[in-house]
Amino acid sequence: MGFNFRNFAESYVDSLVQTLDGMPLDSLEEFWRLVEATRDSGGTIHFIGNGGSAGTPSHSAGDWSKELSLRTISHMDNVPSLTAWANDTDYQNVFVGQLSTFLREDDLVVGYSGSGSSPNVLNGIVFAKENGCRTVAVTGDYKGAGGGKIAGLVDVAIVVPSQSMERIEDLQLIINHIIKEAVKSNHGL
Repeated sequence: MGFNFRNFAESYVDSLVQTLDGMPLDSLEEFWRLVEATRDSGGTIHFIGNGGSAGTPSHSAGDWSKELSLRTISHMDNVPSLTAWANDTDYQNVFVGQLSTFLREDDLVVGYSGSGSSPNVLNGIVFAKENGCRTVAVTGDYKGAGGGKIAGLVDVAIVVPSQSMERIEDLQLIINHIIKEAVKSNHGL
């Protein structure tokens, strides 16, 4: 057997540490400020994501609503609604359809997309902006795309400095935890 697991794991960890070292902390702080502003105004935070980037929004909504008493909705978790919008209209409308029901002006919509080019997430972000909401993208430099199309659409783009989808998705969860823990610390929760 020619595969050396130890070398592989060490290489993965080294790559992850390098990606963490390049985390755009200024953008992360802007994201935290938007979360705090939404919390202070009694608004709702809406999470949307696609593929592997749909897991962290679900996790985030659970963390933030429980630990922060913050109104959060993961629009990946209502499977009947998501699939109805996909079936009855088009998959590109799954988030616009749900947001059209739940979104209120001054809410915060956070789009997770490793590539930054998922049409359903892009459409959700555009819809949110058209309806007076603030927007954040948690994306990456997948295939050298510099955050993809979404980075140019949102108020705050957090572009994970990696072309690896795995590292991008790893950091999406870390970003969730940083923001959550910062809010908890700021409010003594």
